[in-house]
Amino acid sequence: MLPARVLAAATSLLVILALSGCSSLWPCTDTTAERGEAGVRVQVVDTDGQRLGVTAQVVDWRLEPHPQVPAEGDRVHFRFRFDGADERSGPVVDACAVDEERMALMCQAIHSSQVLGPGRDLTGDSWLDVEHPEHVAEVLLIPNDQSYAGGATCETDIKDGGGTHPPESPGAGDQL
Repeated sequence: MLPARVLAAATSLLVILALSGCSSLWPCTDTTAERGEAGVRVQVVDTDGQRLGVTAQVVDWRLEPHPQVPAEGDRVHFRFRFDGADERSGPVVDACAVDEERMALMCQAIHSSQVLGPGRDLTGDSWLDVEHPEHVAEVLLIPNDQSYAGGATCETDIKDGGGTHPPESPGAGDQL
């Protein structure tokens, strides 16, 4: 039988290891949310698929030279709007120029914070530098909120990581 002091020390050590995240029994799991259906107007959803009460919409788009580099030819200039967002909710969604088959040609993140603030009408604009702009059929938004995309994973932080993470942002060639 072990002396009482040894048992107390061993118990204390196990508690410290468990609280520090050094225990191999720490239950950490990573999952990735499924990418939602792309559209011109989408209801923004969190990683659990729950609506945030924010609508993101492509207001319009056109091909035209960027005013700062007109010699580089046409780019996709699009306007977007976030309804229901406030400075605290701050959703981030992906905007993608797609061809007629909804194949992504170029994507980038757009932030509701780009359009929020005093005197703003919730409408912003951005540019996509697509290699072949003549192939662009429309600009679509992905409904998944990407604002937590950089969160800790089990691999990087077993104690505080884990949970459901947003899907990876689409890239050129992804079918939307």
